Amino acid sequence: MTTPSGESTPSAVYNEAWLPGPSSTQFYTRTYPSSDSRAVLVFVHGFAEHVGRYEWAHAEYAKRGITVFTYDQRGFGRTALDKEKKSKESAYGKTSRVEQLRDIEWWVKHVRREFQGLPVFLMGHSMGGGLVLAFGTRTTAPPERETLSLLTGVIASSPLVQQTYPASKILRYIGGKASTLFPHLLIDAPVPVEDLSHDPLANLASVNDPWIIQKGSLKGLHDMLSGGEQLLAGDYKHWSRNLPLLVVHGDVDRVTSFKASKEFFDKVDAEDKTFTPFEGGFHELVHEPDGVKEKFVECCISWVLKHVETGSGPASKL
Repeated sequence: MTTPSGESTPSAVYNEAWLPGPSSTQFYTRTYPSSDSRAVLVFVHGFAEHVGRYEWAHAEYAKRGITVFTYDQRGFGRTALDKEKKSKESAYGKTSRVEQLRDIEWWVKHVRREFQGLPVFLMGHSMGGGLVLAFGTRTTAPPERETLSLLTGVIASSPLVQQTYPASKILRYIGGKASTLFPHLLIDAPVPVEDLSHDPLANLASVNDPWIIQKGSLKGLHDMLSGGEQLLAGDYKHWSRNLPLLVVHGDVDRVTSFKASKEFFDKVDAEDKTFTPFEGGFHELVHEPDGVKEKFVECCISWVLKHVETGSGPASKL
């Protein structure tokens, strides 16, 4: 279970491991095994957070027959901050779009080896949501296209395609230029805590979380924001027609743009795609109270299990 401080108490629902990834970087990972696994889900968390914030949800997936593999992203969480086990080169915010997409490819291949015979799904939230959409649109050449063919479906939760209230173009231009000179320079990148969810306790836990720092590197922030814009500008054209897509977004999200998510969804030429809006939902649907978070998790689980039963997606054609 997760305490109000964001720390996790010992739990039998997941297995922790430090595993080597690209460039020999050590990643903090969690696996939520299912006793009767029918699929495996690779989960990619959002900006300035970590996998411990999803413990209750990922345990629910495992109960329903979906094994979850997730990792603290390069530049975030324990992967960046654990003084005893992180790689020497790892530092908070030290990341780039190229590295993040390469990391996703690495872990998709990892779970394919570890869970042979099970369909593999990819899911991301916020920044992670933007990354999984990018993974589905930019891996257009071997061996990346081969890796994409291993997936049975993609889920994007409140994806960062655009910010709801974007920074001015002038500031973005200056930041882009500065990122080439000082790529790893950290700057403040706060998200108003009251915009995360309608649950004040969940929001307070984020404030007190020792693994969350509301900062980002110039390179990481520039890549994150410009990458989302590229999705709408033309990358959507590269989405594989036979790769199922689910996009879930709260319609009053004040962090990532609901409108931009819908625009991307409408542009994607996928044979099997679903857009599920949550009326009145804020950014973190996984923490929304009054039954909303349970409805959100059920939405995602049901979609995965449906596609396991139908055997759809590129992986079914291997």
